[in-house]
Amino acid sequence: MPKSLSLDPDHLRKAGWLEAPHLPLNQYRSDPQAERARYGASTLRRVYRDMLYIRGFESMLDAFKTKGVYQGIEYNHKGPAHLSIGQEAAAVGLCLPLGPEDFIFGSHRSHGEILAKGLGAIEQLGEAELASILEGYQDGRILRVVEQFGHQSLKERALEYLLYGLLAEIFGRDTGFNRGMGGSMHAFFPPFGILPNNAIVGGSAAIAVGAALHKRLQRKPGICVASLGDGALGSGPTWEAMVFASMDQFHTLWPQEIGGAPPVLFNFMNNFYAMGGQTQGETMGFGVLARVGLGVNPQALHAERVDGYNPLAVAEAVERKKNLLLEGRGPALLDTLTYRYSGHSPSDASSYREKAEIEAWQAQDTLLHYGRYLLEQGLMTQSEQEALYQEVQERLHRVALWATSDDVSPRLPPHSERIAEWMFSRKEEKAYAEGPPWVQKPLQETRYGVLQSKYRFGLDEEGRPLPKLKCLTYAEALTEALYEAFYSDPSLIAYGEENRDWGGAFGVYRGLTEALPYPRLFNAPISEAAIVGTAVGYALSGGRVVVELMYCDFMGRAGDEIFNQMAKWQAMSGGILEMPLVLRVSVGSKYGAQHSQDWSSLVAHIPGLQVMYPATPYDAKGMLTVALQGSDPVVFFESQRLYGEPEVLVPGGVPKESYRIPLGQPALRRTGKDLTLISLGPALYRALEAARQLQEYGLEAEVIDLRFLNPLDYTSLVESVRKTGRAILVSEACERGSFLHTVASNLSQMAFDYLDGPIVVLGARNWITPAAELEDLFFPGPDWILDAVHERILPLPGYRPRTQQATSLILERNRLGV
Repeated sequence: MPKSLSLDPDHLRKAGWLEAPHLPLNQYRSDPQAERARYGASTLRRVYRDMLYIRGFESMLDAFKTKGVYQGIEYNHKGPAHLSIGQEAAAVGLCLPLGPEDFIFGSHRSHGEILAKGLGAIEQLGEAELASILEGYQDGRILRVVEQFGHQSLKERALEYLLYGLLAEIFGRDTGFNRGMGGSMHAFFPPFGILPNNAIVGGSAAIAVGAALHKRLQRKPGICVASLGDGALGSGPTWEAMVFASMDQFHTLWPQEIGGAPPVLFNFMNNFYAMGGQTQGETMGFGVLARVGLGVNPQALHAERVDGYNPLAVAEAVERKKNLLLEGRGPALLDTLTYRYSGHSPSDASSYREKAEIEAWQAQDTLLHYGRYLLEQGLMTQSEQEALYQEVQERLHRVALWATSDDVSPRLPPHSERIAEWMFSRKEEKAYAEGPPWVQKPLQETRYGVLQSKYRFGLDEEGRPLPKLKCLTYAEALTEALYEAFYSDPSLIAYGEENRDWGGAFGVYRGLTEALPYPRLFNAPISEAAIVGTAVGYALSGGRVVVELMYCDFMGRAGDEIFNQMAKWQAMSGGILEMPLVLRVSVGSKYGAQHSQDWSSLVAHIPGLQVMYPATPYDAKGMLTVALQGSDPVVFFESQRLYGEPEVLVPGGVPKESYRIPLGQPALRRTGKDLTLISLGPALYRALEAARQLQEYGLEAEVIDLRFLNPLDYTSLVESVRKTGRAILVSEACERGSFLHTVASNLSQMAFDYLDGPIVVLGARNWITPAAELEDLFFPGPDWILDAVHERILPLPGYRPRTQQATSLILERNRLGV
């Protein structure tokens, strides 16, 4: 799309051959003298210690899950435990070259990475910084437990803090890393660079890319690692993340001072099984996992296979990848060969593989071979290894004793509302970074200055329409809010489909291309999962981001990222993380079944999301400002029907200055005493027209625009329904499963004694959206509202229904599923 990138047909049609780079496979050769010089004797011994802790920790969990007892401690762990017994060298080798500033995002099987990364951070951090972390995290809640253990040094205390905090989290304790909200598959500890682990296969891939994007744009040190299973290569979002991280524009269009591509390493813990499916020979076709890099970019993602049974081979490879990532030459991929001895989970009997196969891998066990290496090189004695093993077992026993104690490690009490407090952070933050925003022009010299000169209200003093081209429209009100946010918050970036140059598919970003440099506004691949997933990573890393999916219908391509990632990480962190992310989606019309659906009800059903749907330019600007100054994830619906419309309802029109709409407050659009019409989105204008027509039958209808789906303050709705005794709710979403049924149900309970009839919900028909010429059959109009009043609530004198809205049809249509 950029004019600077010309496509030459003569060059592109030229015959030739592609040459692919050779990919290294297990090329590391051990050189004990060089390894000792490189790492030092103490670090080489620590590698063995760290592997022992991981093996011991996972074996402890296995004992609790399969036997209900560990070293005499009885405990029934009801939750999951996806163990990595056998994969210790891969985890320790991965984390050995990483510092606390490097972030690692794991999978459901990442206890090993958590421990390896944490143990490494403890060794690298200075005592003052380490003490500050232990004392400051969650106001010292975990430290107060660990201090009771008794220690000889701060490092020992930190080590037991790590073991205890993770185990307590796995057991759902309030003293866990994430207050028990993450559990086994989602535990993390940001101060050590341990970022969220993900229960969704491949879920960490795009999030790690977004975090790496934040590091690059906000000049933060370190790299990001997505530690994934080999099964993740069967997941579309993983591929989208690799494509996103490999975009040419990082080198062709972005300023050189940015530093190149986001520093992200895709590390595949390749244990050859995705649950019971064998990725080599059965469920995949790549043969060697590293080969997939050939399909992403000319550098083949710098992919290589490394022997994950040798921790030093992994460490050497990771260090090389880290260096090229910091130079901006990424992304990179590691195919880290390893093997898990246990099943997918303790309930998995491994019936899909032969016992001989497991025994063959156990015969080459990494602890056995690396321990022998230390003995042969004179770095440890047999008695020292035995003493270290005993020390690990004693420490794990002590940690398990405390983590299983309800007295020492309580859970949230019965009837607690603490989880509700963690669902949203509810902060007003105008900026997530300090300093002046990076812009290309002063604000008033941009299109913003032109918009400010437009009529702010669409009617003249006589109530006649003003020329639309001279009035600020719904789309332009959104544009003003975006300008104001970009010129206030240096951390804010925006991307999505057709955002730059084109100005957004519907013109909301028009003019921003000239105002903002490339890193702050850019086009993404048509990769909806990666668009939202990277935004999650950017936001949880401490930056604000607004991303756009061109049509509401495309949310299905980003379902997991919206429903499981964007919505949940604040609560799963126990209130540690914030998620200043705004997802803009437009609700189409005229474009048929796959481009004209209102899915606001789907989103409102998911806990953890704020959901907004303005119907006027005044609300469009004020509500987007609220979203862009908040700390919570927002799905922001916009109607394509309204983009070109000026403000005609709010007296005075759209203010020139920045302003906020009260969060969750519906808007009274028309007063009345006989009937309450409650609308959502563009159905507001059908409701207002219906109210006008109802006057002809002696009914004064009150019209309320919901504006918000979540949060939603019902106070004014209840007051109105109690006053009128009757209510109809209308939106353009399909009627079955509509959020308006939730509103109707709540109003029926809160205003039951005041009702003179049933509360009626109207929505689009439960069909596919038909062609533009047939939309009157599908979307509710004023006639539908009057017909519903007449047939379900109050007969209108002399009225003849024009559509079918009788209650008998509810039975018939549901019987047919339409």
